[in-house]
Amino acid sequence: MDPRIKLLFSGLAIIITFTAFIPYIRGILAGRIRPHLFSWLIWGTTTLIVFFAQLEANGGIGAWPIGISGTITVYIAFLSYIKRGDISVTRLDRLFFSAALLSIPCWYFTSNPMWAVILLTVIDLLGFGPTIRKAYDHPFEESILFIFLFFIRNTFALLALESYSLTTVLFPLSISCVCLFLTLLISYRRRVVLADR
Repeated sequence: MDPRIKLLFSGLAIIITFTAFIPYIRGILAGRIRPHLFSWLIWGTTTLIVFFAQLEANGGIGAWPIGISGTITVYIAFLSYIKRGDISVTRLDRLFFSAALLSIPCWYFTSNPMWAVILLTVIDLLGFGPTIRKAYDHPFEESILFIFLFFIRNTFALLALESYSLTTVLFPLSISCVCLFLTLLISYRRRVVLADR
């Protein structure tokens, strides 16, 4: 594929990343949103490690949106701490964070970023469990636009990859699929809830 098209897809993914995150950050700064510190710290850590693994596996400009997203996610964790968001930490939170950090020596000792990406993708996907449950029970408490934008962002990031391998594709493809599933679930559950009223 033409490198200019790859650059276009990467640029669109980055624009969508900012479009999705800016209202969320404004909500934190205004005190309307209180994100869970550890969730965002875990997501930021996993996303940044995947970004570096994608770069090593020649993901090229397709990895940029993941790197920018990881940086913004760590910033949200920082804001959560500063603004006194939800800073409760459970054993499961510590377990996920430890597993995310363990992916670095896994990568180092195997000299293969693929194993780090597989581990981090599983951790990230497990993190969606509570969100899926909440979206089913309370579909109007989730932002369908925010989630749908991340489906689109990850799709563009996939199209922008310069090299396709399990290491470069697994994370954005998995997150894209979960975001699409969540979008459809929330839409369906909203219709059901409204019909029951």
